[in-house]
Amino acid sequence: MSKPLVIVESPTKVRTVKKYLGDDYNVAATVGHIRDLPQKNIGIDIDKDFEPQYEIIPGKQKVIANLKKMAVGATEIFLAPDPDREGEAIAWHTAQILKGKNRNFHRVLFHELTKNAILKSMENPVDLDQNKFEAQQIRRILDRLVGYQVSPILWKKVQRGLSAGRVQTVAVRVICEREREIQAFIPEEYWSLTAHLQKDEPPVFPAKLLKIDGKKAKVSNEDESNAILKELEGETYVVDKVIKKTVKRNPLPPFTTSKLQQDSIHKLRFSAKKTMLLAQQLYEGIDLGPGEPVGLITYMRTDSTRVSNEAAMEALEYIGKVFGPDYRPDKPRFFQNKKKVQDAHEAVRPTNVLRTPNLVADALSKDQLALYTLIWQRFVASQMNPALFDQTSVSVTAGRYLFHTTGSTLRFKGYLMVYDTGNEDDDSNGIMLPVLEEKMVLRCKELEPKQHFTQPPPRFSEASLVKELEENGIGRPSTYAAILSTIRDKGYVDLVKRYFRPSELGFIVNDLLVANFGAIFEVPFTAQMEDNLDRVETRQANSLQILTEFYQSFKKDLDNAGDKMISVKGVGIPTGMKCPQCDKELHIKIGKNGPFLACSGYPDCRFTRNYERDDKGTIVMELPPEVEETDEVCDKCGKPMAVKSGPYGTFLGCSGYPECKNTRTLNGNAHQAQGTGVQCPKEGCDGEIQERRSKRGKVFFGCSKYPKCDFATWDRPVDQACPVCQSPFLVEKSSKKDGAFLQCPTKGCKHKEKI
Repeated sequence: MSKPLVIVESPTKVRTVKKYLGDDYNVAATVGHIRDLPQKNIGIDIDKDFEPQYEIIPGKQKVIANLKKMAVGATEIFLAPDPDREGEAIAWHTAQILKGKNRNFHRVLFHELTKNAILKSMENPVDLDQNKFEAQQIRRILDRLVGYQVSPILWKKVQRGLSAGRVQTVAVRVICEREREIQAFIPEEYWSLTAHLQKDEPPVFPAKLLKIDGKKAKVSNEDESNAILKELEGETYVVDKVIKKTVKRNPLPPFTTSKLQQDSIHKLRFSAKKTMLLAQQLYEGIDLGPGEPVGLITYMRTDSTRVSNEAAMEALEYIGKVFGPDYRPDKPRFFQNKKKVQDAHEAVRPTNVLRTPNLVADALSKDQLALYTLIWQRFVASQMNPALFDQTSVSVTAGRYLFHTTGSTLRFKGYLMVYDTGNEDDDSNGIMLPVLEEKMVLRCKELEPKQHFTQPPPRFSEASLVKELEENGIGRPSTYAAILSTIRDKGYVDLVKRYFRPSELGFIVNDLLVANFGAIFEVPFTAQMEDNLDRVETRQANSLQILTEFYQSFKKDLDNAGDKMISVKGVGIPTGMKCPQCDKELHIKIGKNGPFLACSGYPDCRFTRNYERDDKGTIVMELPPEVEETDEVCDKCGKPMAVKSGPYGTFLGCSGYPECKNTRTLNGNAHQAQGTGVQCPKEGCDGEIQERRSKRGKVFFGCSKYPKCDFATWDRPVDQACPVCQSPFLVEKSSKKDGAFLQCPTKGCKHKEKI
């Protein structure tokens, strides 16, 4: 009888698992997903209850062949992909491919890759989780329905290569709406007033104006500030209240996925994507010695702060030995999860607290060590006693004015011995206060007025965007890094000085999708859909009902968008700005080099111009480029040709424009934009061939006398006669084999020449 086969997800895990199971088992890897929806079509039969049509992922044939080979003769197969929805889907698809007579499949969940955890999981296998697989499948179907049906509309209306996503589009919307809040923000002036006070001897300490006549102080401008300064001249400063107390600050819980990403971004300057890549490596196993791979952290995709009692007790024992009894609580500290947490896995923590960062440093790369240290410190700190601060709060009166200050000193470091939270909830402001008593008279050394302006809401960093997505229920721990990468890769947002800013393309696509689709790209709807997926996993909702209700509404929006969404390629987006040449409205269009302004009177008026937006989002037209005359002479009117630029790049145009509209490319062969310089070949027609666009935005070349003359061609004409048949012009062509070349358009004439 063949050995039982254990199938994991990652090749890296094979050695780790094999080490602890020994020669009694064979171990193989799927190397991620092995089946998925097809790449070239939607792969969902909507009329058959949204039945997915899976196929083997290209390039995975060898992996599957190896799995089948290793499964020969095996009656017991243990499926051990990652313990989440994606891992469950991999397990199901693997079982489908390897199913056979008298073959039993078992699901094992490795929450950490340590000897005890692996052996315990193998001793306690479970059944494949159909509900978890169904939740993953619905998410995949929803994403495919949106991506494969909305994206083609963007290709048609805006630009090839664009994409829409059920969750990624909402993330872009969040960034765009924040940017518009910033653009609409109007700063308001206000002033602060700080009194620098002391007893008869130093130290001098600051106290800020808090109240006027018992009400919150509001000083709007310099005149009001000066009036207060004048009124305070000669006033006596008297200590009104002194409140002393000990403030306790509790440690934070161990990491969830999103909190790990946020802290890694803040403290280590790692991106969310890099954080998850490193965490995956630490989870799957690191060689701590020759032939000793071991998983250093628990599974890194989790929304739970739960830790096992064994892990907590291990931490307490370590804390007592290393830091002493003052730092060790009497019992483990357990943190309550937020609502809507799946709690399928523990928090991200070290698999063994005794593996300190110093102990494993030699086996880790610099970045692996930095992330492991962060995870280890956060977990250990979570089980330590609170930090204590001695805080003194002082109120000082000066006539009808009340000043206030707070000073605090660290009394007991507690968990801060291990993990410093920085400024988060920091009660220690570093102000040194003298011993003060009520009714004590103080001296005012200086009154310091300072002008301020209210600030707009900040742009999202990677960390704050992850936090925003998490708090609004958009996406899940396993998707945050991918969302952030996708919206940048598609060109919808830029990361400028570590903060997200929408690109002009991002604004255009976002506005079109929001205007043409109902709730699908709204934050509450997206969050509710995530909840629905969770409910499917817990058998509280019916998957077909969710898909049906979603698609009924989505299909209406889809049909409407196909007909009514503005074509940026064709008509363009109205701006309300007037064309400087013909006074018609300028529209935003998108060309090969991105968005630009174009006259809505095209083709009668061919004005185009690049533009930018100022801090308020207002369109600012770029100044016209300086006309650079050349030695070449216009063959129509004899004036100098000049270097000009348009949406397709630079070209030569007559300096006598608009009286003479003759243009040609810089290489002199073909002509650009307004005209080609080629006379219409139709007998009796004196028109000129011009570049035009179809209703779908595709470039073609037609006679300027249209509709009287209907000559048209897809190929760009070149004012050069054919040496074989004397055709008055040639056309530009290109192929992979020959590159760019000129060819005679006359049927039967095979003349062509390289450009």
